[in-house]
Amino acid sequence: MTPLLAALPVLVVLFFMVAVGWSAARAGVLTAVLTLVLAVWSFGFGGAADPFGPLAGSLGVLAEAAFISLTIVAIIGPALGIHHLQKATGATDRLRGALARLHPDPRVAALVIAWFFSLFLEGAAGFGTPVALAAPFLVAAGFSPVAALVAALVGHAVGVSFGAVGTPVLAQTAIVDATGLELSRATSWYHLLLGLVLVLVLVRVIGGSSAAERAPWGWGLFAGVAFLVPYGLIAQLVGPELPTLGGALVGVAVFAAVAVRVRPRSVGAVASAIERPGAVAIAAAPYLVLVALVLATRLVVPVRDLVEPVVVEWQVGDTFSGSVRPLFHPGLLLTVSFGLGAIVQRASRREVVAAVRVATGQLAGVVVALLAMVTVARAMSQSGMTDELAETAAGSGGLWPLFAPAVGALGTFVTGSATASNVLFTELQDSTARAADVPVLPVLGAQGFGAAIGNVICPHNIVAAGATVGLKGQEGLVLRRTLPAAAVYVVLGGLLALLFSR
Repeated sequence: MTPLLAALPVLVVLFFMVAVGWSAARAGVLTAVLTLVLAVWSFGFGGAADPFGPLAGSLGVLAEAAFISLTIVAIIGPALGIHHLQKATGATDRLRGALARLHPDPRVAALVIAWFFSLFLEGAAGFGTPVALAAPFLVAAGFSPVAALVAALVGHAVGVSFGAVGTPVLAQTAIVDATGLELSRATSWYHLLLGLVLVLVLVRVIGGSSAAERAPWGWGLFAGVAFLVPYGLIAQLVGPELPTLGGALVGVAVFAAVAVRVRPRSVGAVASAIERPGAVAIAAAPYLVLVALVLATRLVVPVRDLVEPVVVEWQVGDTFSGSVRPLFHPGLLLTVSFGLGAIVQRASRREVVAAVRVATGQLAGVVVALLAMVTVARAMSQSGMTDELAETAAGSGGLWPLFAPAVGALGTFVTGSATASNVLFTELQDSTARAADVPVLPVLGAQGFGAAIGNVICPHNIVAAGATVGLKGQEGLVLRRTLPAAAVYVVLGGLLALLFSR
């Protein structure tokens, strides 16, 4: 009965968002209340001896949820600002014209945004940055908000295992007796063998529902291979820090070179006449500044050593805490990119103020949903519900590898972070594999693999990303679109893990 109760918050939020079609705010508030009640009455959260313990525990959970929500909003806000500034200055139109140089089919150009651009940002920055920038870009290119959001979520998932310069894998190395290269190799095989599944889903999304047979399947497969080959080589030979970042950079160079070479000459001539390279660079200024800042703070050692150690943290008792690296956080990098981009584009004061005002207004509607969903996640984690679900799955013994990716996905579903999922469940995966006498590395790789795909179905990730394209109250529709793809990916990963463990 206890595992069923532990699963109840997940089942409730899925039911109301997917089956009933409620907004994330409505479903989240109801589920948050339910989760806190379950935590206290069924899992002893707060302690039975202290009559004020449950109240103190609930307030602690809300404090953590508010802090985490604030760090997410710090990313969404400037990302929205960049989007609205680009529209106001006409930069979006200029970039759309530049993408026409690649191929006359806008869906092929969209692959560059939804696949390579979002993967690059995931490899360099992570923490919500890819979807926050790629989804508005796709909307500006003519895609519906739902399609843009689904495409950005699916498009960056393969890279999440090695996102933020390898942070999820590096977190695992601090917990188990395995090197970063060993874990990198173990994790990458899953995506190498299955990554094209997500590429095909992405092509289906951007290809449109009315002409699926005309969707650019060949270009999609080429984009997938162009990324996955260097991604796999780096993961197998170098380590966890650069597979996603390097794969995206090499892949987009190969893809763009081929796309430009095979485009009709008339298209290239028209695009070249419309867009000069200097004008394109100015139009892309906020993104170029962001790329430069990300590379400097992640890969230039003196700069990284200067900004990464600065930490703002808080703690209440031994249970509740939070921390953020403000100079390293994507929110600051996006804010600086917004400001410098506005200067380079010579945006007027009126355009800048209008962009900030519109972005701030859009943030107001997402805060309740975000806070509610993060409250559910923290209450499940702090009360032991998440551990209960994982330990129940651990009872499968020799079949454990089959369920290992699902546990990784569960961790991300309730935390919104692949790194947090790895911190939560890597030790459990390690000890369970040893107890079941199955090879440990394939199971640890399955954990990192599952944690990556969990990003596309995590409710508060969808809420945060939806805010960047003005999608309010339709989060359930997005979840209905991403859930089947995630489920298939997890099941296939489980079958691979079972095979690798024989």
